[in-house]
Amino acid sequence: MTVAGIRSTRGSTAVLAVVAALVAAAVLHLKVVGKGVAVGDAAAADDAYPRDALLAAAKLIAGSSEPSGWTHLASAAGLRAVFVEDDPMVATLIASVGIMIFCWVGSVTTGDYSFVDRLWSLTPWLFVAYFTARAPTGRGLVVAVLTAVWGLRLTYNFARKGGYRLGHEDYRWPALRSLMSPLAFQVFNVVFIVVYQNLLLLMIALPAYVCYLGRAVPLGPIDLVAALAFSGFLLLETAADQQQWAFQTAKWGPTPPNTADVRRGFLTEGLFASSRHPNFFAEQCLWWCVYLFSVGASGQWLNWSIVGPALLTLLFQGSTTFTEYLTLAKYPAYAEYQQCTSRLVPWPRFRNMPADDA
Repeated sequence: MTVAGIRSTRGSTAVLAVVAALVAAAVLHLKVVGKGVAVGDAAAADDAYPRDALLAAAKLIAGSSEPSGWTHLASAAGLRAVFVEDDPMVATLIASVGIMIFCWVGSVTTGDYSFVDRLWSLTPWLFVAYFTARAPTGRGLVVAVLTAVWGLRLTYNFARKGGYRLGHEDYRWPALRSLMSPLAFQVFNVVFIVVYQNLLLLMIALPAYVCYLGRAVPLGPIDLVAALAFSGFLLLETAADQQQWAFQTAKWGPTPPNTADVRRGFLTEGLFASSRHPNFFAEQCLWWCVYLFSVGASGQWLNWSIVGPALLTLLFQGSTTFTEYLTLAKYPAYAEYQQCTSRLVPWPRFRNMPADDA
């Protein structure tokens, strides 16, 4: 794929993301709920609509709320009102804005643009835990425990690769900087890396907010399916990350094994024989499982919190394309791997990998 092609792909993905966000906003504004999609005796649709909380958070962030905007947070009573008494959406939105400011300041002062990457495995499950703590229920506790296990495991995996060392950027950001002017990249940093990605980390946790709103609805079969599926995809992601870690450790070790994959430079065996990115596939599926819990709580197969997993899936389409563009530029043999192995969904190989000449 050419540089022009990559730029076109990024542009298309950005347009699609904006369209998806606008559609989600329209659904929220009009309170569109599909007829005939109710699931059992669950909460009414109006009870799962966060308009008042969104307006309250927006007023507080803008400094126009009573009694005195942001200064309201400077007192113990104000903090208690926002984080303990008000709708929990208010506090999570304020926290998200604070995280955005931290990530932006950190990036421009250090030149390291991976602050959001370092929070990727932390903020979603902390948001889920907060929603659950505000009104503990069986469903909420299940979601909180599952997402905490996901987050702690992913944090460990990121840490062992050196991801929390300052200056250890995601390799895609320097590559993007080389394709953009300094000004364009700073705009990209604010709009996409800082604002969009942090909003996405909140949005994928919003099914837990729907669970909070539907806290009177007991656990049901959908919750069992969601929990079992989440556990299965978590095991898949864990196994894929471990296989990749073992391969990279051996490849860059003092005495690399003389295997076909080491000679190629990338992993094609194990789980990677049926998917070029089994960990990416599992990560997306995990958050669709979290969305299923909101289905159980709201009684709607299609509720507004679907915007989170939908936008995450969309994000992965663009990021996977760019990741493969960089890999192909570094390892020409990757083109053969692309032709015989599924991109994301695990599937039997289309044909065998070409024989290694060594």
